[in-house]
Amino acid sequence: MTRSLALKLTIAFWLVSLIGVSLVAFFAVRATSNEFDTLQNDRTRRTLVDQLAGYYATSGSWDGVGATLQLLTQDTQTPFAVADLDQNIVLPGPGFPTNRQLPVQMFENGTPIEVNGETVGVLLMPEFVPGDPFPRDRRTPFNPEEAFLERINNAVVWAAGGATAVSLIIGFFLARTLTRPIKELTQATKLVAAGNLGQKVEIHANDELGDLAASFNQMSADLMMSRDQRRQMTADIAHDLRTPLSLILGHSEAIRDGVLPPTPETFDIVHDEAQRLNRLIEDLRTLSLAETGELRLVMRATSPKALLERTAVAYMPAAQGKNLSIETNGSGLPDVMVDPDRINQVFDNLMQNAIRHTPDGGQIKLSAEANTDYVQLTVQDTGPGIPEADIPHVFSRFYRADKSRQRHEGGSGLGLAIAKSIVERHNGRIWAESAAGSGTAFHFTLPRAT
Repeated sequence: MTRSLALKLTIAFWLVSLIGVSLVAFFAVRATSNEFDTLQNDRTRRTLVDQLAGYYATSGSWDGVGATLQLLTQDTQTPFAVADLDQNIVLPGPGFPTNRQLPVQMFENGTPIEVNGETVGVLLMPEFVPGDPFPRDRRTPFNPEEAFLERINNAVVWAAGGATAVSLIIGFFLARTLTRPIKELTQATKLVAAGNLGQKVEIHANDELGDLAASFNQMSADLMMSRDQRRQMTADIAHDLRTPLSLILGHSEAIRDGVLPPTPETFDIVHDEAQRLNRLIEDLRTLSLAETGELRLVMRATSPKALLERTAVAYMPAAQGKNLSIETNGSGLPDVMVDPDRINQVFDNLMQNAIRHTPDGGQIKLSAEANTDYVQLTVQDTGPGIPEADIPHVFSRFYRADKSRQRHEGGSGLGLAIAKSIVERHNGRIWAESAAGSGTAFHFTLPRAT
């Protein structure tokens, strides 16, 4: 099953977004919960500091502060202790040392209790965020709400940074995966542009990139075939031009030297070869004009039946010479808008092939049928057929399915290429259907006359 590249990208970006949002949500929720507890503890600390400062301001010392312990602990479940400026515990609490001086570090970490701007003691409470990555000085003026917001913001920043890092890593590997076949294709394209045809790229996936790689491989193979056909065409043209020229030169020199008498038979041979040379040149010219869109067409409404009957009559003598029958079927059809002379040229090329390849006693059928926008015409024979591998190439210049057949036996090799170009100039389509041993049918379409 083909998985769309767009679908892959959608899923990939969705996963990246999901991971990023999940990380942010996880850390934000966790940080919010932890920091809310810390906020509550900070508020408790401030309340205790205010109450203890009020007690000291009223009594002038810490004497008797223990009597108020029960009152103070009713407002909080958090353990705490109070030390004076000499670092002595004056109000012990669970988890804190009693009856001795505090260590300097513990004393310095306490929250100052101030009366009239002077520190009179410190409040000791446990750290509620062990390993807090954002430590603060407990001796500086302190606002719990601002500290809470600061910690939340910092947690979100850290979470967003982590999510971004993870997203970048995933995006990097995703980009490498997606661009690797593109890089391979780019390199192969550069090699082809440099003239190194036949390049192939590996198809990594069954998606748009895989289709692109397959198309490139097909293009590369087609370019190699076109190059080979071009070379073969050049050789074929040279051969086809050289053969009649050699005969003409040979006979003319023989007549000049007195080797051959200047009889009508000798001049007929020279004339036939000159006509053969002229036909080849005319075929090349026609093909060139058709392929460049410069072939002049004189369009008019024409009856398909008339085209079929003209073809049957024109080739009846050649068919009778091989004991072939020609059957036509195309009555009651709408006219087609064509250049009749050029379409007759198409029929000529198809009929020459059909007569050449149909064995003695065979049959050739000429038929036509109408469709909504066009009329389809067919030339079908009972010859040996065309191998399946050769069908895509039969309309190429000088292409011959039977490589052993000599050129003088099969015309110029341009007939089907010319037929294809003429049909396409009429905005039609031509194709072959065949199987080895079961004959061949050439179909082509022509636009209906409006």
